[in-house]
Amino acid sequence: MLRASRKQVLKAVKELDAFPKVPENYAHTTASGGGVSIVIFLLIAVLVVSEIRYYTSTELVMDYEVDANYDEKLTINVDITVAMKCMYVGADILDLTRQPFLGQQDIKLQPVRFELSDTDRLYQTTLHHVNTVVREQYHALHTLIWSSAFAGLSGLFMPSMRNEAPVANADACRVHGSMTVNKVAGNFHITAGKSIPHPGGHAHLAANVDREDYNFSHRINSFSFGEVPVGLIQPLDGDEVVTQQTYQMYHYYLQAVPTKIRTRLDSVDSYQYSVTTKNRTVNHAAGSHGVPGIFFKYDLSPLRVIGREEHKPYWQFLIRLCGIVGGIFSTSGMLHGLIGYLVNIVSCKFRYGREQTTNAAADAILVTDTNPEVN
Repeated sequence: MLRASRKQVLKAVKELDAFPKVPENYAHTTASGGGVSIVIFLLIAVLVVSEIRYYTSTELVMDYEVDANYDEKLTINVDITVAMKCMYVGADILDLTRQPFLGQQDIKLQPVRFELSDTDRLYQTTLHHVNTVVREQYHALHTLIWSSAFAGLSGLFMPSMRNEAPVANADACRVHGSMTVNKVAGNFHITAGKSIPHPGGHAHLAANVDREDYNFSHRINSFSFGEVPVGLIQPLDGDEVVTQQTYQMYHYYLQAVPTKIRTRLDSVDSYQYSVTTKNRTVNHAAGSHGVPGIFFKYDLSPLRVIGREEHKPYWQFLIRLCGIVGGIFSTSGMLHGLIGYLVNIVSCKFRYGREQTTNAAADAILVTDTNPEVN
């Protein structure tokens, strides 16, 4: 009884078989089918490898949140060369809180020559060129950090950092260092005369600087906020402005956005910023008032950009892989059958036409034999 029921179950299961087996003596192989099979296997191999490479790659998912870290400090990194002697230059920062800047000792004034050597000019030109490429192709910090190819770009094309050691007959001043300030809008400026503090902020004593000593031609070697990833080029890096005017005012308006990037290779908490520039000549007689100098006015975005690297799910990879293999087999089978059917139709018509021609010729010969010519 149990054996009979087992046979019935097996019989029912066999009837549900969606993959019936064709006996080998019924199978018919052809050279065209073998050629198509080779092409199919090669195509499947190429697509599977491409799919594996696509799956192992990652994508950067961007998100935004309100920047609630209002009590943390902001680090500003500067490296600027001004075409004035250090004895005539003063560099300070003032934010909205009007608190005295306690980190002024971190800013160094180093006498240098404004004219670059051949090696330094190569560095500056390359820096400016790379910055131009970055502006045109990357546009954003997270894109630049995520593209791993850029990590080796600076080491591959950038020459050695220029030597800014003090030199004789220095005619310029290199202002460089880092400042830790409040995380509010502020103004970093370089102008003539040393500064003295007062309750409202500070003032620059420029009375002892002659007019001909003013020259605010400058070169921005680097300007950044927060932690700077290795190899990252900031929007102002490499910019150079040369002027023949003595009383010139340069304004850089910067909008900094806190940015957090989390990838397999990098973990960066930094800032990306956009900048607009404006300059004019100070001429009190013509109604153009102001203080000659270089002013970096920055503000901070209340939003933080968050970028995280994500992998594609396993189930998606398996579904796509099954779709590739099954789809190619099914499609190639249908195409092979259709092509074979069309070839058979053409062959049959061609064979039928030859047979008709042969029959007509045979009928003509038969008529000739049955009607001999009478002499």
